[in-house]
Amino acid sequence: MATSVLSVRVNDEERALLEAASEQSRTNLSDFVRRKALDAAEMDLLEHRIVTIPSKDWEAFEAWARKPARRIAALEKLAAKTPTWRK
Repeated sequence: MATSVLSVRVNDEERALLEAASEQSRTNLSDFVRRKALDAAEMDLLEHRIVTIPSKDWEAFEAWARKPARRIAALEKLAAKTPTWRK
């Protein structure tokens, strides 16, 4: 696979922070920045909330949406738990 260079400008403090984090991760600065940038890009794409439903499938979608809600025990159990960040 071909690679290309992506240049990013940072100030001295930002570079020091990135270098410290890459050392802590036991990787070089380039690999660290690339990995973190790709992780962030994936998350941004996954959080994209626009869903397109083809017109041929619209009636099936509406039928599904009109169905009564069903109880899912595992989700009820999960919802009753205190989140780890509130403990």
